[in-house]
Amino acid sequence: MAESLVALRDRREQVISRLSEGYAQDVFDVDELERRLDLAHGARSVAELDALVADLGPTPSTASTAMVLAGPTAIDDPNRADTKKLRVVMSSVERRGRWSVPRALDLRVLWGNAELDFRDASLGPGITTIDVRVFMGNFEVILPPNLAIEVDVSSFAGSVTERHRVPPDADPARPQIRIVGRVAFGNLEITTRLPGETARDAYKREKRERKQLRKAEHKALPPGGGV
Repeated sequence: MAESLVALRDRREQVISRLSEGYAQDVFDVDELERRLDLAHGARSVAELDALVADLGPTPSTASTAMVLAGPTAIDDPNRADTKKLRVVMSSVERRGRWSVPRALDLRVLWGNAELDFRDASLGPGITTIDVRVFMGNFEVILPPNLAIEVDVSSFAGSVTERHRVPPDADPARPQIRIVGRVAFGNLEITTRLPGETARDAYKREKRERKQLRKAEHKALPPGGGV
């Protein structure tokens, strides 16, 4: 039974990655992506998952490994910085695309805005720690679907919003983000986006997912009846 559950989990990750690639390549629109992702998360067999990508072409044996590697994979870069400081004062800083994340990042945001997009970032093995202090500013974190994250941030007259998709079973072989610190009179927002997905598309997808989840929960309720 354990082997079947592992196979189902691995195949689900592969299918989600392939669907994300199809969306990024304009094979289908965001509504179709949302529909297939809903079905992928609710699938109970490998056959159900295979059916969701059957029209995307044959999947050779070598492609399966490539799809798994398309997710967040640790990269042991000897040139990666152990620690780095980032100061944002009355300004704006963005890190997008392919960028190397230090093992530990000390971030301070004062009357400014910072955005860290980890979808194509290079992450080292194990836990990458971000120690953040936000005062009257905003800090946005964008994650790929399968990147595990731990958040231990306090707030004072501010907000910490988590709208991300955390893997149900953290894989020790994959990188992980840990955010610690404090937000005062500011905002910290953590969201999950697919490759190439805009904030608007992510909002629409999340709205559809919540709707589908409510439907699934309603269907899962036992039929009513007297005792």
